[in-house]
Formats: sequence, structure tokens, C-alpha cells
Amino acid sequence: MNVLDHLARWRGTAVNIGLAAVFAMVLAVEDYNIAAFHQHWLFDCVVGLVVCTAALLRARSHVWTAVVGLVVSGVAEPVAEVWNLRGEPGIAASLALFVLVGSAVRVLPARSATAVAAGGAAVAVGTMSGHSAVAGVLGLGWGAAFGAGLWLRLLDARRRAVIEAVRRNERLELARELHDSAAHHITGVVLQAQGARIAARKHTETLDTALAGIESAGNEALTSMRQVIGLLRNGDDAGGRAPAPERLTDLIDRFAGAEFGRRNGHDLKVRLHLPDGPPDPAWPPEATTTINRVVTEALVNIRRHASGARQATVTVTHDERVITVEIIDDAPPAGSPRFHYGSGYGLVGMRERVEALGGTLVAGPGAEVGWSVRATLPVSARA
Repeated sequence: MNVLDHLARWRGTAVNIGLAAVFAMVLAVEDYNIAAFHQHWLFDCVVGLVVCTAALLRARSHVWTAVVGLVVSGVAEPVAEVWNLRGEPGIAASLALFVLVGSAVRVLPARSATAVAAGGAAVAVGTMSGHSAVAGVLGLGWGAAFGAGLWLRLLDARRRAVIEAVRRNERLELARELHDSAAHHITGVVLQAQGARIAARKHTETLDTALAGIESAGNEALTSMRQVIGLLRNGDDAGGRAPAPERLTDLIDRFAGAEFGRRNGHDLKVRLHLPDGPPDPAWPPEATTTINRVVTEALVNIRRHASGARQATVTVTHDERVITVEIIDDAPPAGSPRFHYGSGYGLVGMRERVEALGGTLVAGPGAEVGWSVRATLPVSARA
């Protein structure tokens, strides 16, 4: 599970804990007041508990929890009227019903969301006709819940559109790189085939070696294409060829220079650590380009968002199977870009590219200070 999933789950849990505390407090005060007037408080307590529990479990099934809340509230209205009890639903149940309606409008398909909203409106109208003490509040609350859910629905749709645009741009960039990589390998295949034809005329024994070279070059071309071809969905882009990958040392020097290194009168030092030696020139070009992209995006985020950072370290380790690059800054917790990574779209593009090559990307707070971005890529796509 990546850091965004952890943050989303933590946020949802915190919201539910807050809602549970509010529901419990309102229900306790409400039933205490009912009991003080020698009325039957148990019915209101049961209705409130059922609807509030449905609201807290809404993430498991927005449809069924909404149905339970609406049915229980709708049935409680005539029952309370027949038994001459306090009007239902009560305040706690009404608050829970607002949560159910708002969350359903936000996440459910249009038809289901409309049905839940209509059910909530019917409950509100029924309460008004029964002259409940909370009739006006329930009507206003339904309107507020519907409006909030619709607003959040539009925000979610906008965010999905932006994320899709980021992914589409990443796919187009990968398409350009695929063009260059495939052209390189196929050119090699053609040259070896031409050489084999010439050599076979005089030295037949060299034909097997030449064919083996052609086979190897062809496999390399197929490997490069398989790594990214599944990600490409848009063939309308007619952009030119992508530039050759920048050397990692040159990239670090560029970020450490005056153009990018100085911010608000302070120097941002960027250090490159290569414990296993310099990058292997035999790495696939798509892996080299991806590493450069991850380093670039991470350093740009540090420069933009980690105002307290004075140094960033880029560490590259590699062996026969995997390449690992990690970017760490020394910003204090208040100045690290953790919230910008969580809410921005640069991380989406980085993860899209890394996972397309069969790798993994993890971003999160550093062990003590700052922020860490760690990407791992397989050296060979055949693995």
C-alpha cells in the first residue's frame, strides 16, 4: 500500500472517530432530555443507534447503508405518530441521515445517488407533515447534505480529470521514448542482417553467430516495447522524438547550479551518492530515462515546497537484477513537502512510469526529517 492509500485510510478513520463522538454525545443528551419528561426514550435510542451505525459503516456499502438509514427513519415516523411518542427521526438520527445522503450523492452512480437523495427528501417531507420538533432542521439539513455531496462530487470529477490528463501526458512521453528505443534496436537488427548476408557469401560458418546477434537484438526491441506498450492508449499525439536521456551527473550538476540551487537567498546543495559505482551504460534506455524523471520530479518538489531544505541527497544502487534510486532532503517536518506530494499530481506521473516498467515507487516522511522518494526498477523486463 502506498503513502497516498495510507493517508486516505487515516483520514477516513479520523472522520469516522469524530462522527462517532458527535453521534454519541448528541444521542446521549437527546435521550436524557426525553427521559426527564417521563417519555419513552428507548425507541428514540434504538432508531438513533441503527441510523448512526449505518452512517459509520457507509464506506463498506454506500447503497445498503443509505437504504437502512432511510428505511429505519421512514418507518420510525408513523410508528412514533401511532404510539404518541416524540417525533422521529431524532436529532442524532437526522445528523446520521445527512451523512448518508451526502456521501451517497458524492460517490454513487447518478441513478443510485438520485434515488438516495429522493428518499432523503421523502423522509424530510414526512417529518414535516408529522409536525416533528426537528422538521425544519431536517429539511434544511437535507438540502445542505445534498449540496455538499454534489459539490464534493464535482471536485472528485475534476481531480480524476486532472489525474487522467497527467497519465495521458506520461503515456505520450513514453510513446516518444518507445519510438527512439525501438528505432535504435531495429536499426541494429537491420545492420546485423545486412552484415550477415555479406559474411555468409564468403564465410558460411559465421552465419550462426550473426543470426544469434539478430535474435538478441530483436528480443531487446520486443522487451522495450512490451514494457510500455500496455500503457499507451492515445495515438493522436504527433509530437517529435524525445531527446536523449540526460546523464545523471549532468542532471545533478544542473540542479545544484545557480539556476535551481538558490532559493530565497539560500543554497540548496544536491549530492549524488553512487556506492556501487557509476550507472551501468548497459541499462535499458527506458530505465535510465525513468530514473532521470524520478530524480527531476523529486528535486523540483523539494525546491518548490521544502522551504527549510538545505541539502538533498540522491543515492543510486544497482546490481544484476534491480536499480534503486532514493532522493532524501533534510527539511524540518514543517517544511517537508509531504502534503504537496499527497495532494499534487507529480507523484501520479512518477508512479505511472515506474509501475509501467515493472518497478515500485514509495514516497513518505524520512526517518527523522525531510521527505524520501524511493524507486526500484528491474534491470531486465524479462524478469
